Amino acid sequence: MATPNYGYEKRQKELAKKKKKEEKLRAKAERKSGTGPADGQAPEPGEGDGSLSGDDAAPAPSVSA
Repeated sequence: MATPNYGYEKRQKELAKKKKKEEKLRAKAERKSGTGPADGQAPEPGEGDGSLSGDDAAPAPSVSA
């Protein structure tokens, strides 16, 4: 049985991570310039838009004065 090539797997993960980061930066630049997404799809809610919704929102701290 062949041994796993961990170096190859790591490199593939790094490449996927880099590609995803570049896509995010490109989308961010497009939003900033006001052109919107190039593929005509609206960005999904809660994906980098700064809004908190559902489980992402932290409960407000209770203040007893």
